[in-house]
Amino acid sequence: MLITVAGFKGGVGKTVTAVHLACYFAQKAPTLLVDGDPNRSATGWNKRGKLPFKVVDLMQAALYSPKYEHIIIDTAARPNKDELEALADGCNLLILPTTPDALAIDALLQTVDLLQVLGSDRFRVLLTMIHPKPVKMAEIARSALSSLPLFDKDIRRFICYEKASLQGLPVYAVKDRMAKVAWGDYVAVGREVYNE
Repeated sequence: MLITVAGFKGGVGKTVTAVHLACYFAQKAPTLLVDGDPNRSATGWNKRGKLPFKVVDLMQAALYSPKYEHIIIDTAARPNKDELEALADGCNLLILPTTPDALAIDALLQTVDLLQVLGSDRFRVLLTMIHPKPVKMAEIARSALSSLPLFDKDIRRFICYEKASLQGLPVYAVKDRMAKVAWGDYVAVGREVYNE
């Protein structure tokens, strides 16, 4: 399976999503994460510690890809029309993470409009960085996006993701009381992807 994680806005959990979906798929079969983001966030994450899958630069992807059953691609934010068309056409599923705030949703809707113009339907929206109740931002965002293909599971906001990135580990390997809960969110999303 080839999964691409993309979005028009930075800071919506793109790399966190790519890393943790790669962790999930690495438990199923050999998995490669291709770091196509100019910031090289996934590469830096891996260099600070050790992730349970191979991480390569976009320029190395052609050499390594044939050796892996699952490939997750972390892309640059704000792809232009041609880049988005190539991303959508070159994967089994395009995952579009978004936070539930108005600016991120506006950027997401621009991306979706462009995908629809391109005739692509192989995408799903993932709500990320969801505040715990009683904050109702996720419910409002989910209602506003109800006409789009949404994942059933949202990704909640936890400090343990920041700890994981700083330590170069998957969230489930971090010493934090919420680490297993945070990992459970991505396991649920991974199951949704895997069963498609």
